[in-house]
Amino acid sequence: MNEVRSVLITGGAGFIGSHLADSLVADGVEVWALDDLSTGSLRNVRHLLDRPEFHFESGSVLDAELCRRLVAGVDQVFHLAAAVGVRLVFRQPVETIERNVRGTENVLAACLEHGAKVFLASTSEVYGKDMPNGSEPFRETDAITLGPSIRWCYACSKALDEYLARAMAASKGLPVVIGRLFNTVGPRQTGAYGMVIPRFVRWALDGRPLQVYGDGQQKRTFVHVDDAVRAIRALMAEPKAEGEVVNIGSDEVVTIADLAARVLTAAGSASEIVAVRYEEVFGDGFDDIRHRVPDLGKLRRLIGFQPRHRLDAILRDAVEHARSEDPSP
Repeated sequence: MNEVRSVLITGGAGFIGSHLADSLVADGVEVWALDDLSTGSLRNVRHLLDRPEFHFESGSVLDAELCRRLVAGVDQVFHLAAAVGVRLVFRQPVETIERNVRGTENVLAACLEHGAKVFLASTSEVYGKDMPNGSEPFRETDAITLGPSIRWCYACSKALDEYLARAMAASKGLPVVIGRLFNTVGPRQTGAYGMVIPRFVRWALDGRPLQVYGDGQQKRTFVHVDDAVRAIRALMAEPKAEGEVVNIGSDEVVTIADLAARVLTAAGSASEIVAVRYEEVFGDGFDDIRHRVPDLGKLRRLIGFQPRHRLDAILRDAVEHARSEDPSP
């Protein structure tokens, strides 16, 4: 495999994108980061701005000409730019679909034109509603079942991204790897768009009640961003991953109610935990998923992946970051 000397990260000033940039720059790779700063922040990459290997471009993946220009100069593309968070999706469903579908179309077309290998960041949301027995891990071969709630517009748009990437791989030879990310967490993640761990941590440190939606028995897993970045880079370096859809996450399962309790312990907080009805937060018709856990068998077979960060360490890291965070924009 040819040495990778330069890459483009769309969403490069976002949570995952900035950590990916850190990892690549540390290895001497030239990184171009494209971000419209709608949900990303220059704060996330401020420490990289003086590095000769790092270049920041303010702009959107909706700008097809900009995508073509940036992709023309790199070996690989990590396409992470997308609408993020259930709360944002509910507030901006049209923008969610447009950014995810048209933006991905622009990026993939540019990669095909210039022969750049691309990683497409997808999401566990594409699995849709729960498995019939409610307890099986989601496998890449599972059928997708979406519901009528507007929340599924995000899943639908990301599923279409996947189909488009797979079609271009099959019919046009585009080298692509698709990663379905499950609840990636860590420093720099914001709770502004509904992300549960930074939201719980902030409330715990401020002495405010931790709001658990529904009955709190929803089961989830959380993978540290450093582990996710390691998996993403390893998949891009593995020829057998080309054309594949691969789950990226952890298989350490926790209920949301237990997560809230463990956040309180990590923060040394005396905040209370309160139950809040979904309708109070999202309005009528919200669909939640009772059990969302990935099957990591394919990821392990391809790259021998094993998460290095357990949940309690992740929570301690999140608390430490929240305590030291600079409040300036």
